[in-house]
Amino acid sequence: MSRKRFDLRRWTSSLIWKALAFITVMCCGLAALLGALVHVSVTHRTVSDARSRALVRLDEAVKAYEAGSRLPPQSGIDTRELPESLRDLAVSGQRGTMVGVVDGDPTMWAAAPADGRALAVQLDYAQSAATIENLDRAILGSSALAIGVTLTVGALGVGGVTRRLRTTSQVARRISAGDLDARVGDPLTTDPARHRDEVAAVAAALDTMASTLQRKLMSEQRFTADVAHELRTPLTGLHAAAELLPAGRPTEMVRDRVAALRTLTEDLLEISRLDTGSERVELDAIRLGVLAERVAAHASGETEVRVVEDAFVETDRRRLERVLGNLVANAHKHGRPPVVLTVEGAVVSVRDHGNGFPDYLVAEGPQRFRTEGSTKGHGLGLTIAVGQAEVLGARLEFENAADGGASAVLRLRGDGS
Repeated sequence: MSRKRFDLRRWTSSLIWKALAFITVMCCGLAALLGALVHVSVTHRTVSDARSRALVRLDEAVKAYEAGSRLPPQSGIDTRELPESLRDLAVSGQRGTMVGVVDGDPTMWAAAPADGRALAVQLDYAQSAATIENLDRAILGSSALAIGVTLTVGALGVGGVTRRLRTTSQVARRISAGDLDARVGDPLTTDPARHRDEVAAVAAALDTMASTLQRKLMSEQRFTADVAHELRTPLTGLHAAAELLPAGRPTEMVRDRVAALRTLTEDLLEISRLDTGSERVELDAIRLGVLAERVAAHASGETEVRVVEDAFVETDRRRLERVLGNLVANAHKHGRPPVVLTVEGAVVSVRDHGNGFPDYLVAEGPQRFRTEGSTKGHGLGLTIAVGQAEVLGARLEFENAADGGASAVLRLRGDGS
């Protein structure tokens, strides 16, 4: 059992991660800004209140000192705990305040000059400091809570959008793979009472495109099938009439053209069946080496068979012969000998030594009625081979060999060798 590896780059490139990262950065920035503003404002107010009370106490102490009365509590001359910078300020003849620490507790000091000494008053600042500290904790807690709630709501909102976008992309891939019945069916597009957003608009456009494409393709498939069916009857009569003509070169030419038209009609019918997806496989155990020999024996030109590693596969014999027969016929018709049919396990390849496949075919696959570089054929053989390979669940690849020539590789699902 294989473990699915965690792809960090793929996860971080998703829309929801980018949205949550943006929300987190914005929330943290806003919380930091508001927290700083509140902290500065409250701290300034708290310090101002404590400074005002300390100065009032200092005025009382100065009056008592000048009157020769006993100094109020928490006041004294040249107090030992008084900060040196505030002491020097008072000795120099100025008043001032400062927050200091006495026995581990925050204290608001106020000092004034007193006959060359410092008259100091201390005020308990622990409660104010605790208020500021509790405020900071409250700011951090409320910011974390607000960020968490915002991220949760944002994740739910963005997650809903990304799920709808993911559904739309999955439907688009199903349509490109050939499932023309796939539709998004976004609730906002089916309920006229609800307002559409951009995602719903994209989903509606995709559904409309799929419906239009399906109608056009079905119309084309019906047209192809109808034409092929309608051609069958006159071609049957034409074939019977050609058989009654006297022997000769003109008769051979007529019979040859009638046979070509019948082959084209059958190919068109087969393509129409492949397009509708109505084909069903009849599985059977097949030895690829024996089947390759049979295909080579029925080919129109000499075909070399190489069995590097024989294998048994469970597949539809008739369809597999059709695929390999078309590949060999295409190699003889458009390439040059030698044509080699190689079996390597569940991989069968057909190689010629001509000019190779056209660039468009290697890049995009075969196209109907397009035979670039040659006027022979109708361009349907490889198209049928690709369609039958898909019915078998196999993969057919086209490539040009480095030393020249075209190579078609059919990869089957083998059951053993």
